Amino acid sequence: MELSQTHARAELQDIGFFKRLSVLDWIYAAALVAASLFALSRYGGHMDYYEKAVLLLAAPTFAWLGWHWKSVRWLMALLAVLALSAIAMYGGALDMADKKFFLKYLLSSQSAILWMSALFVLSTLFYWVGLVARSGTGAALGSKLCWAAVVLGFTGMLVRWYESYLIGPDIGHIPISNLYEVFILFCMITALFYLYYEERYATRQLGAFVLLVISAAVGFLLWYTVSRDAAEIQPLVPALQSWWMKIHVPANFIGYGTFALAAMVAVAYLLKSKGYLEDRLPSLEVLDDVMYKAIAVGFAFFTIATILGALWAAEAWGGYWSWDPKETWALIVWLNYAAWLHMRLMKGLRGQVAAWWALVGLLVTTFAFLGVNMFLSGLHSYGEL
Repeated sequence: MELSQTHARAELQDIGFFKRLSVLDWIYAAALVAASLFALSRYGGHMDYYEKAVLLLAAPTFAWLGWHWKSVRWLMALLAVLALSAIAMYGGALDMADKKFFLKYLLSSQSAILWMSALFVLSTLFYWVGLVARSGTGAALGSKLCWAAVVLGFTGMLVRWYESYLIGPDIGHIPISNLYEVFILFCMITALFYLYYEERYATRQLGAFVLLVISAAVGFLLWYTVSRDAAEIQPLVPALQSWWMKIHVPANFIGYGTFALAAMVAVAYLLKSKGYLEDRLPSLEVLDDVMYKAIAVGFAFFTIATILGALWAAEAWGGYWSWDPKETWALIVWLNYAAWLHMRLMKGLRGQVAAWWALVGLLVTTFAFLGVNMFLSGLHSYGEL
């Protein structure tokens, strides 16, 4: 009886939600459907069945996101304008990147990603100015610069995707195949989740902490670009020529990004609980809630990614699990956050212990993400530094 009443309440809430949607909400959704159908008709010949399914599912997915978080609307519209403008400027010739002014200095993938890197560093600076000087203007500029970095970062990734097909149809692939590309993805995911929580909790004080880990990733990205010429688009190695990559990697990095966000919020929690910046940070309750929600979201996606990885391994290597170093450390990360959530939900874990645990979790996650590639080898050797 109670179960049926719960279902009934959920159905009423869903009906109420759809009733609250405005004409603009439905126009936005219709525009997404039209854009998906246009892309399918224009580029469907280059897609496999999986990619076509993803394209069609993207419309309801991003409609739902745009209904719940209005900022997604203008972000998608701006990305479409910038990416399609860049594609039009290329005109099917990759050498246009050095001949067209806006491509050379703004919209080619390398230019856009360099702008993204600079804007994230500037955003970090202004967030800290806002925090230390109690300046609402500084924090507001930090937020705007963070949004600008997200726009140019995603534009760079979309254009890089197109550029890979200009090199050759057999070269073209979604740009999530090497450390250079996934570090950009990490920056984008971490920043987007932070910006959502910034709006959700109406606080910008956490930007100073979260942007530190993004700036650290940017620093690695720039070093890796210069030392390894990593920005050059390379063909996929045979192990990555699978549609599993297109869902396993994004799910994995939603986990990495949200775990990193939770760890930086944990730093803020520990500082406030010890009396530092006490009057400049959100309440401990807010910090605790953001930390918990970030880990919960990350754990859900990391679990999905681990399952997908096992299925991919079975197809590629003939077994679901081989205790490869990358697999082993992924399991350690999963167990760490599973234990954190268990203690939170079953034992009421709160306070400094939870914060320290989340911070240590970032070290474990960083080793699984990067350390394994540096110090260990195995079936995932295509990701070595």
